[in-house]
Amino acid sequence: MNLKDLKIPNKINPGDTVAFISISGGRAGDADLLQRYNTGKARFEEIFGVKVIETPNALKGSEYLYAHPEKRAEDLMWALANEDVKGIVCIMGGDDSYRVLPFIDEDVIRCNPKVFMGYSDIATWNAVFAYAGVRSFYGPNVLTPIAQPGSLDAYTEEAIRKSIFSSDVIGEIKPSPRYTSTNWSATSDEEITWTDNAGYSVIQGSGVVEGRIISICGGPLQQIMGTKFFPCHEMWENSIIAYEYGSPINTYGSVLAARHQLRAFAAAGILEHAKAIITGPVADGEYKDTLLKVINMEVGRPDMVILENVDFIHRTPMTVLPVGALAQIDCEKKSFKILESGVK
Repeated sequence: MNLKDLKIPNKINPGDTVAFISISGGRAGDADLLQRYNTGKARFEEIFGVKVIETPNALKGSEYLYAHPEKRAEDLMWALANEDVKGIVCIMGGDDSYRVLPFIDEDVIRCNPKVFMGYSDIATWNAVFAYAGVRSFYGPNVLTPIAQPGSLDAYTEEAIRKSIFSSDVIGEIKPSPRYTSTNWSATSDEEITWTDNAGYSVIQGSGVVEGRIISICGGPLQQIMGTKFFPCHEMWENSIIAYEYGSPINTYGSVLAARHQLRAFAAAGILEHAKAIITGPVADGEYKDTLLKVINMEVGRPDMVILENVDFIHRTPMTVLPVGALAQIDCEKKSFKILESGVK
């Protein structure tokens, strides 16, 4: 399967029904986060003019859903087969989607192409949907950033509208004007610290490159290496890899972990034929040195374009990346564009 051959789901329209799902972590059903979830649900309905329903097990809590990965699979199959549901948005990420895979029927995904969006551990499901031949979307979850305290920021709102509610070409993805780290305890915008965004930076490479987007959140993808769902060689060919590599805000917080992860992907051969990498901020020092050492010396790709500080990582705001969509990086202009629509 090549990324250009993925089935493209229909756009979501005002008045449609959208299902919220706990396919990974189940914290939305826990007492301390239920109100935050309800805020996100009401906000999504109001802003985008849709009706939101939960999948049958979405709010049964983290302990129940951890103990019952088969119920998470049932929820996905239910949402895909339900003719009233036009799109699916993940409530949160997590760290064990791989446990759900034995219980899914990829034919249900293949025969019911629908918008499916989320990030973090949801990168596992981007790979699963690609295996089934369907485009999915690496983008905002409900609990963060959709339910962030205060309001949904304009950058994230626009990204959602352009990618899953419109069939127009998405176009240029500009850097957000400011950002903040994920804050699970804040209850108001006054408790959030915003930082001015320095914009994109080209770590290496030159010219204009085009390739199809494929998403990596390292830990989840490492967990499914060796399974049939790990993206095949053809999917990495001429791709632009959206890779949340190690950085000061990396969820792993370890240069050694980042190095081992990068080498695992190098050993799997996925870095040899990609056109470029987009990533979050890569601080000068060990993280940057490790990235360049592995890419240039070990993989032998000093020609690979690497664009940093793109807004698809574990922070707010977030853009939306349609898996398989053709994208372009212009190194001189320091620009990133998606040259296709996300939906039809």
